Amino acid sequence: MVDEAKRGFFKSLFREVVQNATTAFKAEEAKPAEDVDRFFESYESSYALTLCYPDDILLETARLEGIACEGREKIDIVKELFQKKGGF
Repeated sequence: MVDEAKRGFFKSLFREVVQNATTAFKAEEAKPAEDVDRFFESYESSYALTLCYPDDILLETARLEGIACEGREKIDIVKELFQKKGGF
């Protein structure tokens, strides 16, 4: 015989654990977006992507990916390309 009180306890415990894990996972999902925004706050913090590569290669790559380049800051183009290619 199964003790229904114990079964109910473990069912509710399992539900709570899954809910907590899901909440924690969603919080971790949001973190990379914050990291990307912080990375692209300035040219200095995003040096590896914005200033290290020649402009002509960057712009050609962006155009091949369908990213509009005219009248935009280089940092905005790089950020869009970074996010389009999968980010972190």
